Amino acid sequence: MKGRYAPSPTGLIHVGNARTALAAWLSVRSQGGIFVWRLEDIDGPRVIPGMAEAAMEDLAWLGLDWDEGPYVQSERSAFYEEALARLAAAGRLFPCRRSRKDLQSIASAPHGPEGSAPYPAAFRPERLDTDWFEQVSDAAIRFKVHEQPVEWIDRVYGRQAERVDQTVGDFVLKRRDGLYAYQLAVVVDDLLMGIDEVVRGADLLDSTARQIQLIEALGGTPPAYAHVPLVVNAQGEKLSKRDAGLTLRSLREAGMRPEELAGYLGWSLGILNKAESCAAAELAPLFTWEKVRRETWVLPKDFPERTKGT
Repeated sequence: MKGRYAPSPTGLIHVGNARTALAAWLSVRSQGGIFVWRLEDIDGPRVIPGMAEAAMEDLAWLGLDWDEGPYVQSERSAFYEEALARLAAAGRLFPCRRSRKDLQSIASAPHGPEGSAPYPAAFRPERLDTDWFEQVSDAAIRFKVHEQPVEWIDRVYGRQAERVDQTVGDFVLKRRDGLYAYQLAVVVDDLLMGIDEVVRGADLLDSTARQIQLIEALGGTPPAYAHVPLVVNAQGEKLSKRDAGLTLRSLREAGMRPEELAGYLGWSLGILNKAESCAAAELAPLFTWEKVRRETWVLPKDFPERTKGT
């Protein structure tokens, strides 16, 4: 089997990122699979120089390794464009020139998971020229979703179902400024790289139904999905790459040993019965998805001191 970790180089890896990466790596290693490293850097303005190398260095310190990569999304535009051309030929795309005012006009509709009303099918153009895709240059490109529910089983959260037409509607695959959307890039890359298990944070659970529709439209088979619960600080706030004191780099510099952090994260996931020093590789034979907790993990106020001597 093949799994992957796909960070965005927008800041240093923090404890929450590391916990998800560890779960992805443990699942692959426990199954004797192939672990792929992919760099999701298509949002150029948010990329910070040096962060890609820092992420690899910090997770290697934790004890993680990889068998393929790094693959770099910003170098893979030709693959995304080819996928768009296939979807356009199949009649699943259309250009969108709607203004913000147009979209605000549907603000009274029920809001989807991203806090906005779903893009209505009524906004689709009535007809398109046969060569519209080759000519388009001043519009976003949207994907026509279908009306059937998308169903899948998440390895952490269990059975899931979503009507994408009711929650999100037709969604953007390429922005008007030419940037490819996350939803397109991740699907194309997972298909081309043969990824059959996607492990990521629970904040991306809402992307899954859209990605399954895209995968099927491109003739692929959806992978297995596992969404790892998020880590929040003692105030209940989601960790950010701005939380300097909770990055792997800062913990390393403060003298934490990788076995202390690996054991603590393994315990927080539910792999160990208590927090104790343990190399990441020692966790692999113990790993099963049935053990992984569904609850958001709250870092205690005395972290990282609590890990000392574990």
